[in-house]
Amino acid sequence: MKKVLFATTALIATAGMAAAEVKISGYGRFGLDWNQANDGLPNNTDEADAAGEPSVSDAEETSITSRFRLTFDASTETDGGVTVGGRIRAQAESRDGVAGVANWSAPQFHVAYGGLRVNVGNIWGAIDSAPGLYLNTTSVGTGIDGMGFNSLAIGNGFNWDTFTSAGNGRNGVEAIYSVGGFTGHISYSKQNDLYESDGTDTGPVAAATRVEGEERTAVMLSYSFGDYFVTGAYQDSNVVANDELGFFAVGGDFGQFGATVSYGTTDASDSITLAGDVELGAASTIVAWVNSADQNTAAGRDGTAFGINYEYDLGGGVTFVAGAVSSHADDNENSVQAGLHFSF
Repeated sequence: MKKVLFATTALIATAGMAAAEVKISGYGRFGLDWNQANDGLPNNTDEADAAGEPSVSDAEETSITSRFRLTFDASTETDGGVTVGGRIRAQAESRDGVAGVANWSAPQFHVAYGGLRVNVGNIWGAIDSAPGLYLNTTSVGTGIDGMGFNSLAIGNGFNWDTFTSAGNGRNGVEAIYSVGGFTGHISYSKQNDLYESDGTDTGPVAAATRVEGEERTAVMLSYSFGDYFVTGAYQDSNVVANDELGFFAVGGDFGQFGATVSYGTTDASDSITLAGDVELGAASTIVAWVNSADQNTAAGRDGTAFGINYEYDLGGGVTFVAGAVSSHADDNENSVQAGLHFSF
């Protein structure tokens, strides 16, 4: 689909100073979201706990989902041809009838020369950058907002490094090298250690136990040849649930058709996703997928989920989007969304 970039560019050209460039881009999305009740009770009916008191209430069966995002990119180039720049993002959203808080991201800085780029700060992450991990849709999932991203072959709750709009992110470092059809990506992040009270000291300074912050190292290798690609990624972590995370995908385009097979393995579950897309005429695209997951631990996904996404390009960066998902839940809970996505 054609993406129209509306950018504000500031060029500063003075003697002895390289040109600087500032761009503003982003997108907005809004639509209706219908969800099946999660507890078998009518929506908005409070469940009663063991004492007879109301506990968790369902979200509205039909609500509005929306997001507005602005991305600010700035860069300059040294006399030796090295690009130095940074990125920051602002975002506000609403889901399931609950208005979200507007957030500013932590910054990402980069230095690039030739095919090598090094990012510092709010990094992208090697796993999150793997081709074939996400769907080829406006939300990179199903529907307006991804609808739970049941299509992902890795089902550990996004416990890998990724650029985030909400706060500090992982605050790491990564290197990306691309030449021809090859891309290599390695990322590293380390959270601060924490100190938790052990409850044994009643004095003014309580005894504390040091809890080591999570340390992640990930690598991704990808190669594209013509209309086809193959990619593999792996994450090592000192947190067992996020350690030995693996991903592999192959895919390609066959004229108006496309297909991807991806496999993910985690401590919680192993799963495989088959996704296919077809272009209908010049403006319509349908993406359908099915994911099968085998649960390894109580927290893992288990069973089969499937979904379908339809998009119609209205021109000017505006796309009509509709999607439906049946999740991995025991009763295969269903969700449907429809709305508009516009990029600038």
